[in-house]
Amino acid sequence: METAIIPVTPITPTDNNDLVSSEVQPNKRRRKKSIVWDHFTVETVGDGCIRACCNQCKKSFAYITGSKLAGTSHLKRHIALGICPVSRQRNQQASDTKTANATYEPRKRQRATPGFANIPFNQERCNHEIAKMIIMHEYPLHIVEHPGFIDFARTLQPQFNMVSFNTIQGDCVAMYLNEKQRLLNFINEIPGRISLTLDLRISNQTVGYVFITGQFIDMEWNLHRCLLNVVMVPSPDSDCALQQAVVSCLSDWHLENRLFTLGVDQSFSNVNINQNLRALFSVRNPYMLHGQFLIGDCFARVISLLAQEALWSVGETVKKIRDSVKFVKTSDTHEETFFGLKEQLKVPSMKDIFIDDQTKWNTTYDMLAAACELKQVFICLETSIPDYNIAPSMDDWKQIEILCTYLKLFFDAVSILTGPTYPNASAFYHEVSKVQLELTHAAMSNDPFISNLTKPLKEKFDRYWSDCFLVLAIAVVMDPRFKMKLVEFSFSRIYGDDAGMWIKIVDDGIHELYLEYIAQALPPPETFVEERNGSIIPEQNGGVILKTEPPEDGYLHEGGYLQEEQTHEAAPQEGSHHEVAHQEDSHHDVAHREVSDQEVDSQEITHQEEASQEVPSQDPLISIGDGLSDFEVYISEISGSHQMKSELDQYLEESLLPRVQDFDILGWWKLNKTKYPTLSRMASDILSMPFSTVGPDSVFDTERKKMDNYHSSLRPVTLEALICAKDWLQYGGLSQSCDGNVKMEF
Repeated sequence: METAIIPVTPITPTDNNDLVSSEVQPNKRRRKKSIVWDHFTVETVGDGCIRACCNQCKKSFAYITGSKLAGTSHLKRHIALGICPVSRQRNQQASDTKTANATYEPRKRQRATPGFANIPFNQERCNHEIAKMIIMHEYPLHIVEHPGFIDFARTLQPQFNMVSFNTIQGDCVAMYLNEKQRLLNFINEIPGRISLTLDLRISNQTVGYVFITGQFIDMEWNLHRCLLNVVMVPSPDSDCALQQAVVSCLSDWHLENRLFTLGVDQSFSNVNINQNLRALFSVRNPYMLHGQFLIGDCFARVISLLAQEALWSVGETVKKIRDSVKFVKTSDTHEETFFGLKEQLKVPSMKDIFIDDQTKWNTTYDMLAAACELKQVFICLETSIPDYNIAPSMDDWKQIEILCTYLKLFFDAVSILTGPTYPNASAFYHEVSKVQLELTHAAMSNDPFISNLTKPLKEKFDRYWSDCFLVLAIAVVMDPRFKMKLVEFSFSRIYGDDAGMWIKIVDDGIHELYLEYIAQALPPPETFVEERNGSIIPEQNGGVILKTEPPEDGYLHEGGYLQEEQTHEAAPQEGSHHEVAHQEDSHHDVAHREVSDQEVDSQEITHQEEASQEVPSQDPLISIGDGLSDFEVYISEISGSHQMKSELDQYLEESLLPRVQDFDILGWWKLNKTKYPTLSRMASDILSMPFSTVGPDSVFDTERKKMDNYHSSLRPVTLEALICAKDWLQYGGLSQSCDGNVKMEF
């Protein structure tokens, strides 16, 4: 029952819910009125009782009872939340007709949101962000034509005009060109050389796409790895397809004379392709150990092939384990029984079984390793579930355990490629030499299963080791924690009594490479002769011997180490390298002459000093000037009589640094580049060498990746822009501003 309303003089309430007395002085400023009173009227009901009446639905609400003040919050909710039936009905009608009636809507105080209220709408910035989103997440360019995406964007910003397919394609290419220019400027400033790797993907239309990745060390001694080009080759089986892609990349990035190493995956190359690349490599880079830095195989691919062959050799047993895992995981009842047995048997393993992905060999290894730890549960499962009749035998479990031992060896070896940062070249020697040592030891095992399993693996890995051991060893010598000592230690375990010959190959190779860096730093022979004004320098005064003597039973050539029986086959190739050898000899002669000049100059100084000592001095004092002039003469005498050690020999003779886990080898060379100016340039190029052609997501692949239908349908320039820009976005980040973007329209 509603209370009767007694008409009284209206009282004006205030924001702080206090009543303004009629006795208030006229000159006193009233406080600002609350917006709730646009919808309510206060009326006195009785002594000390004042209520608020809704102007729309006429419902009465408590406001003041005696000395108790009810406030205005419940009055605001009545209007703002639509509790008032009249207000709710009118708001609904206004919404349906898309008209707003201010009379029935409460006025709200406008409070500006910091950082957003004053930002104007920018159509170009929105276009830039959509292009960036498409590149980063590999969304199709046609997403801008999808009705769902268009509605979503308009809901977020009604002012936004969705771009067309051609416009967004042009924005993506423009972003790629801007970032490419930034990367090109950055590469032009690096002091050293750059190494390249090649990977090939083929589409369903048998069109090839060569992915060319560059790796280098910048001026601050940071290692960088980024995708440079995606080159379409119509005939990927052609012998010159990869060569053309490399030439295009070198020209595109101005790297004609800065190539250091070239890594190729042998799964898509052959003898003719390698010969063409080696010829190109020797022309572009004629000094680096006669082209021996052409790395033939991808380390990740080699290990993947070994793992696949090991799994294939015991394929029937692996299938039994896989079928057993499927039996458990494809039935909720079987899985519940399996884990019940695990608890009863109190198996301590924390691993869970899962079905492997046969396109990733590491998932098969994880499945087998987990199954081995839970083999007691599988053994007891046969008694609990009568339908389970595929249980592996004890011999099967023993074979799987041995297999997992070598799969773990392979897994640990390539795990360095899956980290957040790409490892420098010195890290690969430890993993490769460890695999070589373990397979060599296992192949001689008395256990027939182990020897039969590992002998074929060793034969395949021996080919990789023979091609890369010299480059790998030179890289680890650049680590001040190991130098030649680790090579001597590991070679003695791998080669036994023949280790000395192989150690000499590494020592000769690294000294020859160092002398080539010395020769590069000298001026050309013609300029050198002109500076001497035709003076003849006798060579018999001494010099540095630049040539490295080959071992007794073989020699080094551009393809690596050859035995004596291969010399007749290699004879026709000698003429093709005569010009390169002549260029090297000319640089070596310059080094001879420079050392001889220094010795002749020192001898002339010595003769002049001896002649000056024969003339009696008129000064009664022995010391001249500050007394240190004679000291300088003494230093020049002993310096001339002792041959200075090279930077390389000085580096190798110094003691090893302590072996710590988180040692920063690039940081060490950065600090010591002043001490070793030439050797540090050589270390920079060597430590940036890549030994894998695939990215971290493809390290464990059992199949070569193919180009999907969407990407192969794009224009070559658009395809390269999308793939390369994504790599750069993940690698270093694209520009956060769209200012200066090149406008392109297709």
